Amino acid sequence: MSTLQNKIDFALVLRVKHANPNGDPLNGNRPRQDYGGFGEITDVCLKRKLRDRLQEAGQNIFVQSDDRKIDGEPSLRARAESETNGLGKKFFAKGAKKDETAKAACDKWFDVRAFGQVFAFGKGGDASGVSIPVRGPVTIQSAFSKEPVSITSTQITKSVSGEGDGSTRGSDTMGMKHRVDSGVYECFGSINPQLAERTGFSDADAEAIKSALPKLFENDASSARPDGSMQVLKVIWWKHNCKSGQYSSARVHESLSVNPDGTIVLSKLDGLEPDVTEGF
Repeated sequence: MSTLQNKIDFALVLRVKHANPNGDPLNGNRPRQDYGGFGEITDVCLKRKLRDRLQEAGQNIFVQSDDRKIDGEPSLRARAESETNGLGKKFFAKGAKKDETAKAACDKWFDVRAFGQVFAFGKGGDASGVSIPVRGPVTIQSAFSKEPVSITSTQITKSVSGEGDGSTRGSDTMGMKHRVDSGVYECFGSINPQLAERTGFSDADAEAIKSALPKLFENDASSARPDGSMQVLKVIWWKHNCKSGQYSSARVHESLSVNPDGTIVLSKLDGLEPDVTEGF
């Protein structure tokens, strides 16, 4: 299978309604905001959801969620060191070569050849005591709201006490829940063909990401994000006619204007037509 031959830029328009899209553990799990009050969903959070959707679509994923493990491995190290090639040789066995190990990992796991990975598990051979970095072609930026978001904090009381003899309510029965009342967020990303050559990322892989993006928040419900509270409104996909791209990613991304109500305006770029897909 040939690697990606055309540069790709893409954008997401997201809507949040009465949900905590991405809590900050260093701030009481309040929804993330920048210093201007604009809401933020980190790139790490978005890639986690994308990995989950790709895994549901049948792709092999290296960085699996704890509640979605399909191989029972307790850690990334265990998962990496348990894998073997077609000849029964383990990826990270003594005598393994760095380049061969990186290629085998890219061939095996979709998220490694897409987003990259640092393997610090090598032992023996060229990989002894040295991390193996894989730089992936797919980059995703953090999502930011179009307007400052309003956050509502609610004190809650748990129905049971987790400590004591149950005769009195302990401090562990009290808690806080936070939510963004309403907000529209935008996010941008790109896929680089030059880096795709190094990991084996193909046109079919790009189509898999394009298919997964409209369903980014499906099967992701929780008490903080009830079903229907997180929605992909639109996916905008620009496929250039060459590896280097007809325009810079910055110029392509600037051609999209997202309004606070979620509607979009696209400026014309000669020779580059965006493909706009509605959310699932």
